Amino acid sequence: MASTYTGLGVQLMTTGEKAGTWGTLTNTNWNIIEQIQGGYLSQALSTTGATTLAVSDGAASDANQVAHRIINLTAALAGNVTVTIPLDVQTFYIIKNSTTNSYTVEFKYVSGSGGSVTWGADDKSTKLIYATANDGTNPDIIDAGSALSLTSPALVTGINDVKGNELMKVTATASAINELTIANAASGAGPTISATGGGTDVDINITPKAAGKIALDGIKWPNADGSADQVMTTDGSGVLSFVDNTGGTDWQAVETGATFTAVAGNGYPVNTTAQACTVTLPAGSAGDEVSFIDYARTFDTNNLTVDSNSTEKIYGSTDDLTVAVEGAGFTLVYVDATQGWLLKDK
Repeated sequence: MASTYTGLGVQLMTTGEKAGTWGTLTNTNWNIIEQIQGGYLSQALSTTGATTLAVSDGAASDANQVAHRIINLTAALAGNVTVTIPLDVQTFYIIKNSTTNSYTVEFKYVSGSGGSVTWGADDKSTKLIYATANDGTNPDIIDAGSALSLTSPALVTGINDVKGNELMKVTATASAINELTIANAASGAGPTISATGGGTDVDINITPKAAGKIALDGIKWPNADGSADQVMTTDGSGVLSFVDNTGGTDWQAVETGATFTAVAGNGYPVNTTAQACTVTLPAGSAGDEVSFIDYARTFDTNNLTVDSNSTEKIYGSTDDLTVAVEGAGFTLVYVDATQGWLLKDK
């Protein structure tokens, strides 16, 4: 009786056969088995259509394509493709999709209506695939990585002092640390986290994920810096954020020209020694303030005129405000569209 072969090409010799060649054939079988256990194959695919991974009975080489544990699929695809294996192959593979271009790759048995595994058009991942050979006509290919359900065990570990007092406890799963507790067994000062080792000016970094925030005793801090000169505020529910600093007056350089336009929040020393000056108010929002001061005590000879900016009002009127008092200093605050700008100080 002639030899038979497994689905992966291992030779099964009958009694009394292959006289004088058993040693060579057995060594070949061991090489095939080693290839099945951990062999690597780089397999170029057809750029369109199907590529069949062949079995080469009794061959411990790349020609026995199905008898490799790890297969790297390559090709610059021009369309969706399939990779097929014979119906009687029963094993598992680690397969990397190293093809290029956006087309699908399907791994399946050569015929039948059994399940298959498909890489999406832009999926270049590595998959653990189980060829079941569970049916002679319609066997299934299973994505073992997706089908395998793992429950991460909780990991709790602690660090104790020589008296058994717990100093630190870490609670975690296989994928992440969920809780870190630093205990303070003795009374007095609380625990200290410090940076040591070589170098100077060593930062201690705490970085939340994505839009997550740093929470300290229930208060959530921003996860990024604000803009220059912004201040921090709270929403009253424990969430802090950066906002523009609207407090105080931002005093500008001395104005000496005949005209200029004011900006809300600014203060202006105005020098009218050489000529009178007209300042145009900005479009106002409730709470906006603008301040002016007589720099050279000359408003009485060269007046300061405050232009309401046509669409705005000063004390309910669109008329300009003329300041003719020596040494005057005043602040206008915007109230609403009805009254417009009003004097804050009189």
